[in-house]
Amino acid sequence: MKVERLLGITMMLLSRRRVNAQTLADKFEVSHRTIYRDLETINAAGIPIVSFTGSDGGYEIMEQYRIDRQIVTLDDLQSILTALKGVRASLDDVEMDGLLTKIRALVARSEQKQLEEAGETLIFDTNLWHGGGIKDRTILAQLRQASKNRTVVSFAYTNTDGEAEQREVEPIGLAWKGYAWYLYAYCRLRGDYRTFRLSRVGGLRVHMERFANRGVRMEELDARWGNQERGPEVELLLLFRPRLRVRVEETFGADRVEVREDGSLLVRASYPDNHWMYGMILGYGPDVQVLEPAAVAAKIRAMGAQIAAIYEEAAADAAAR
Repeated sequence: MKVERLLGITMMLLSRRRVNAQTLADKFEVSHRTIYRDLETINAAGIPIVSFTGSDGGYEIMEQYRIDRQIVTLDDLQSILTALKGVRASLDDVEMDGLLTKIRALVARSEQKQLEEAGETLIFDTNLWHGGGIKDRTILAQLRQASKNRTVVSFAYTNTDGEAEQREVEPIGLAWKGYAWYLYAYCRLRGDYRTFRLSRVGGLRVHMERFANRGVRMEELDARWGNQERGPEVELLLLFRPRLRVRVEETFGADRVEVREDGSLLVRASYPDNHWMYGMILGYGPDVQVLEPAAVAAKIRAMGAQIAAIYEEAAADAAAR
């Protein structure tokens, strides 16, 4: 639409020193003549556009003109830009490009140079752990759009036991938790709200059907995030070898680590009694011992025995060949 194009051109001119007609025509996929008419319209609306000729010619908005950003400081804007860049890298959403352009437009030209010279002092990267295990990154944009439009989606969902079920849901929104993306949605199969880890979602289909707002906000769902998979809490007493001190203090917090006379580390921690907790403990290999509770220690010992049996069997097969 023309109004959206006019706004887009204005934001580009505000966020850049100079833009030529070809760049604008390519960006908005219109002819040079249309761009010239749009620039005249913007100028007539009271936004002063100046044209320059020559090899580095183009259009820019008069130096002193800018959007009044009121009490927002340059440091505030830099923090906003940093956060948005991190979100954009993870979402891979073209809408974020437009938002970044609008935020940059709030920076006066005299400050743009200051911003460039300062460079990045903080990088906020949410795209960790290979994007949370998501193979098809377009799923994020599709689910985000479906949440905004309130359109029903369906997909095959695989639980932690490897069992797949077809789900039809009413998506509410997306959440990045720890190191993974989750979908908050009303599951029609379960008749209640659920969280779905996106790395376990396959065969996503966005339907034409729209659903009515059930009156539950994203904040309410966030308060009970992960309840379906957490399980009961268990109090752990863990004993670590001295060489793991840095890693243990980073993971559990130095204030929760008791250093014993022999250098070993005693940690008390509470975790949901689920697969994640056992995976976390096993990840420390022979450098940790579960002192309490006995049931968890027994399960870790059994898991260790099963792992050892796999390799013993493989070694025996290799020797028999």
